[in-house]
Amino acid sequence: MTGSDTHRAIEAVWRIEAARLIAGLARMMRDVGVAEELAQDALVAALEQWPASGVPRNPGAWLMTVAKRRAVDMVRRNERFERKLVELGRELEDEEPPPDPDEIEDDLLRLVFTACHPVLSTEARVAMTLRVLGGLTTDEIARAFLVAEPTVAQRIVRAKRTLADKRVPFEVPQGEELAGRLSSVLEVIYLIFNEGYSATAGDDWMRPGLCEDALRLGRVLAGLMPKEPEVHGLVALMEIQASRAGARVGPSGEPILLLEQNRARWDRLLIGRGLAALERAEELGGTLGPYALQAAIAACHARALTPEETDWRRIATLYEALARLSRSPVVELNRAVALAMAYGPAVGLELADQLVSEPALKGYHLLPSVRGDLLAKLGRTAEARAEFERAAALTRNERERALLLERAAAC
Repeated sequence: MTGSDTHRAIEAVWRIEAARLIAGLARMMRDVGVAEELAQDALVAALEQWPASGVPRNPGAWLMTVAKRRAVDMVRRNERFERKLVELGRELEDEEPPPDPDEIEDDLLRLVFTACHPVLSTEARVAMTLRVLGGLTTDEIARAFLVAEPTVAQRIVRAKRTLADKRVPFEVPQGEELAGRLSSVLEVIYLIFNEGYSATAGDDWMRPGLCEDALRLGRVLAGLMPKEPEVHGLVALMEIQASRAGARVGPSGEPILLLEQNRARWDRLLIGRGLAALERAEELGGTLGPYALQAAIAACHARALTPEETDWRRIATLYEALARLSRSPVVELNRAVALAMAYGPAVGLELADQLVSEPALKGYHLLPSVRGDLLAKLGRTAEARAEFERAAALTRNERERALLLERAAAC
């Protein structure tokens, strides 16, 4: 194996093993920041040794052993952790014991809840999650979100410091606290997916890498929490939405809207996985949560072989249920679109017009975009053009701006 081959192998191993490695170290050290430093030390050792010695048979165990030895060295430098040194030293006696799969899963779950702790800002939670669970570098996170690399680095440093200063326990919350904390975890994963699915800014309509990272995190979480319906609901939603990725962008990178997409290009494997995850969420019983409801809406589109076969009345009903749960003006805007498709553009425009005074939608480009579309369908082309131009001025995505200006010109 050449040096470049080895480096590619190390990169692949790191992406797979980083989260488990950091999770196991965080359980021992009770500090995510220290755990990540130790894991990075192990990575450096791999980069130094594997090109000469070759990739070991069990690279994950090799990295953990090296990291634990670094932990012993660190503890030795701090007499306050003498008891910890004894515990770690015992683990390193003789041969490294085989990893306990249940313990690894427990550690991963603790790490998920620690990285997404509500004590951190949303931006910090996203950065921490992508770093310690997604295995992305600071540079990759910065490029994905079009943020300066030092800004991302500062967010991660501050997040680690906050977790340490607030003495956030490395544990999975129990009882009533679990529901609140789980909603934070799901929010972070879906925020990452959404940024990949419809980029907020920049020259690209989509960033598929972020969608893949979010999907992987969601699938891991579903494996760790198989009895949580909303976890399966989120996975279902992401699987079905991701199935459209190949049809959402044209040959030159231009956006293709849902009703204009070639549905033959939708990924039927992902749709099947999404429908299966939605079925699991429904089988677990209880009222469907916001992610499962959105997945049910996405499923209506996935099951329709043509736009004309879409069950818009069911979609409108599902959005009504979602609106009762979330009280979100964005959901109401989506409901306006569904009502327009089910009962005519005048019905949808009536609801969309009621949202114009919503403070939360003041700078939201999709409100004038939806109003422009409905006005155009009603033949009010001058008003529609003004709305499309206003939407184009509000969006920060260049591909989306070009599409909106094209629609304005068509009016």
